[in-house]
Amino acid sequence: MTDIIKKEGASTGDFRSDNHFLLGYFEEKDHALYYRYDAERVIVEPWGKNSLRVRASKMPEMPDELWALDGKPEGREEASIAIHDFSAEITNGKIRAVVNNIGKLTFYNQKGEVLLEEYVRNREDMFADTCSSLEVEAREFKPIIGGDYQLTMRFESNPNEKIYGMGQYQQKFLNVKGAELELAHRNSQASVPFALSSLGYGFLWNNPAIGRVSFNKNITTWEAKSTKKLDYWITAGDTPAEIEEAYADAAGKVPMMPEYGMGFWQCKLRYQTQEELLEVAREYKRRQIPIDVIVVDFFHWPKQGDWRFDETYWPDPDAMIAELKEMGIELMVSIWPMVDYKSENFEEMKAKGLLTRVEKGVRIDNTYMGNTIQYDPTNPEAREYVWNKAKQNYYDKGVKIFWLDEAEPEYTVYDFENYRYHLGPNVQIGNVYPVMYAQTFFEGMKKEGQENIVNLLRCAWAGSQRYGALVWSGDIHSSFESLQNQFAAGLNMGIAGIPWWTTDIGGFFGANIYDEDFHEVLIRWFEYGTFCPVMRLHGYRMPYQPQYGTTGGAECVSGAPNEIWSYGDKVYEICKKYIEMREAMRPYVRRLMEEAHEKGTPVMRPLFYDFPEDKTCWENETQYMFGPEILVAPVMEKGQEEREVYLPAGAEWKNVWTGECFKGGQTVTAAAPIEQIPLFTKNEFELNF
Repeated sequence: MTDIIKKEGASTGDFRSDNHFLLGYFEEKDHALYYRYDAERVIVEPWGKNSLRVRASKMPEMPDELWALDGKPEGREEASIAIHDFSAEITNGKIRAVVNNIGKLTFYNQKGEVLLEEYVRNREDMFADTCSSLEVEAREFKPIIGGDYQLTMRFESNPNEKIYGMGQYQQKFLNVKGAELELAHRNSQASVPFALSSLGYGFLWNNPAIGRVSFNKNITTWEAKSTKKLDYWITAGDTPAEIEEAYADAAGKVPMMPEYGMGFWQCKLRYQTQEELLEVAREYKRRQIPIDVIVVDFFHWPKQGDWRFDETYWPDPDAMIAELKEMGIELMVSIWPMVDYKSENFEEMKAKGLLTRVEKGVRIDNTYMGNTIQYDPTNPEAREYVWNKAKQNYYDKGVKIFWLDEAEPEYTVYDFENYRYHLGPNVQIGNVYPVMYAQTFFEGMKKEGQENIVNLLRCAWAGSQRYGALVWSGDIHSSFESLQNQFAAGLNMGIAGIPWWTTDIGGFFGANIYDEDFHEVLIRWFEYGTFCPVMRLHGYRMPYQPQYGTTGGAECVSGAPNEIWSYGDKVYEICKKYIEMREAMRPYVRRLMEEAHEKGTPVMRPLFYDFPEDKTCWENETQYMFGPEILVAPVMEKGQEEREVYLPAGAEWKNVWTGECFKGGQTVTAAAPIEQIPLFTKNEFELNF
């Protein structure tokens, strides 16, 4: 081995052997650690308490987009940086990053334990146990000829690690270690790339490019199809709550949920007329069933992109909204981002450059009920245009909550590489679409003086929460198998920093209202939905209804009735009971929403969130906590009338239905007749139904 000596006259960290350069250049600047070698520049800087942000690029200047990060946090001066002969390190509270002589990064907690380590396999790392002839780099910027870079980021994998978060995927695994996940949005899939590790760190992939992540046993690999930079944020914490709250400080928190968000929401695909919707609302009131929100679903408009009521079927929306408000019900109105070529707004929006574009072919990205193209929310002028239309035709009439559907956005063909936005090609920035869609309405409503804003979206990315995004899990199947998927999806969305989440109770499609097997699915889903952040009944049921009208939005059919009395007396009585339970929990739900707003706390979360010292809680994937006091064990299998329930150690527990008390740290058998979801509360907490 050749002796390594410091190059005469060089700055700290610039070294050579007797025949070639081996090391890069370190520098401290603006409370950040800088490293460079050849074309690559790396910045490691404090970014909030116990947290660091890492950026790397081969561009002439480091791109400075914040993306998911909500501005620069305070406390940068408290970090310390040390530059040594063969390495440099930066420490910020409980996290320390070490950059070695070839630029390899390793992160440690305050105990000196490795949290995360880059995967490097080359001969230049000659003092490492992983020194290898494979010539694999941790940070690989593969040039796209004539463009930017395809990025691969590799980390060492701890096979015993558990990973949670990452958003909403239609699979039943809560722990996604061993999974491969597409970093892209689709109908019912929301990529929110924040991962919480059982090793004691949280990791945000702060890159909205289309890509993929593999949490494999031997290596963890993040990929972006097209990008200008590597950008990620990492935090260390002693508990999941500490990690989650640090992430919320960095990426933003939800507003306070308005009071009408905490009760029961009624919805179906789709009420065809003003009178039909009003009669449903009146019937809920006649039956004295608490209801907070009712929804006008899609195709209440003449053409996609008109963003107004079709006066043929909704002749007096002002009177409709006024009557609903007298009943104490808020009206939520569906918005789609699609603009039909035949829309009254298409030509103006095209002329002003407010629509998304395609790289080749005809400028159409969706063919559902017309030839359409999305508006471009990455363009500030487009955001203003769409909001002004919604303000004039909905908001000024009294609509204070919107259903921002198709938020991925949905394409007829998911050729991500063929679409381009104001801020760049879809493959490079496409995952930010739902964030800026939510921003369109949030900023417009905020400008009008509204506080406590919530809007329902079918997708999200990191940062969506700060724009009042309530995310639901999309067009999912009406089955127990689908319910199991939503269980994992909802908990991982909360861990990914999206505390407002819900599903279509009963699933969206594939159910007949007269099918008794579906009645069982609906009841079990309704019980589960009572203990979701928002309780919302929706679905596209069979048999479909006769079409009312032949023009405008009436071209879209309507599903069967979906009110709780639509399924017979047995279903009705059970659903009514759970709506009343939800109403009785309103003070508790309000408390949970305050915690989400103030600290970023998930409303529903895995058992380990509140009981991190109990190892069994990290293994449990069938129960969850609804806030810190209520343990929920939903029934997600056909015909099940009892189930095993694990009661976490460190608390005393009470069966809500029987009053029986148990010491934590044991598994008990709970009865689960069709009308009863297994529920336990901490002994000192009273749940008064």
